[in-house]
Amino acid sequence: MLTVLSPAKKLDLQRHRAELPSTTPALWRESERMMTKARKLSRRKLRELMHISKDLAESTWQRHQQFDTPFTDDNAHRAALCFAGDVYWGLDARTISDDDFAWAQDNVAILSGLFGILRPLDLIQPYRLEMGTRIPSRRGKNLYDFWGGSVTKRIDEQLADHVDKTVVNLASNEYCSVIMPKRLKSRLVTIAFKEIKPDGPKMIGVVAKRSRGKMARWMIDNRTERLDDLKGFNVDDYAFDGDLSTDDTWTFTRQHVEGRMVAEFQARKARNAELFAL
Repeated sequence: MLTVLSPAKKLDLQRHRAELPSTTPALWRESERMMTKARKLSRRKLRELMHISKDLAESTWQRHQQFDTPFTDDNAHRAALCFAGDVYWGLDARTISDDDFAWAQDNVAILSGLFGILRPLDLIQPYRLEMGTRIPSRRGKNLYDFWGGSVTKRIDEQLADHVDKTVVNLASNEYCSVIMPKRLKSRLVTIAFKEIKPDGPKMIGVVAKRSRGKMARWMIDNRTERLDDLKGFNVDDYAFDGDLSTDDTWTFTRQHVEGRMVAEFQARKARNAELFAL
């Protein structure tokens, strides 16, 4: 199986786990072509395209201008350790063992507006380029057109020697839309997380993001390589819900408990303080 995640806008630029090996993004040449286009975008155009503030447009423009190749361990960061935010808090990549990272290289991928698709230890430099950005190219009018065929082909290549050729989609709608189901040779199964409330099951955005990261970590820890084994996921009281699932969308639910989100936030805050103190 191959599990796909979204990237994060928030980045952690500390030097974590320098002893780990690093790799080069598979679609590197296409990334260079896209960055050439991104570098030509003015601060004003970045604000318009990404709907961001003046300050964010300035920092984004600066990052694009500072893009420097070739990537090395000194000027770039390993993707899974660089992306921050709720998904990556759930993934907690800084505590993944060396052996488990080696396994994740073949079984986990991160979709990206600049790099197309990344392995956890692929090197990246700071950037901000969302998949929905409308940057025209010879392939079409936006990044979906630019990356769709290449990303889909790369996913099938990564799954070529896997026994179970399922793509487990833990990415957001914005990012998973780059995958072209009609051209994908593999099965695509999307995972949904819902809270059971008195008025029915509800998806809570921030909770779902954290849960996607936690499921990816659970799969890494357990070396989960067959889709049926995913039904054993039980982190944070979640359980597979057959009644709310379909062949293409598997839903995991738990009973909504008042105050649980506050407790989880406090646990996250404490965990981050512990890690950054190391």
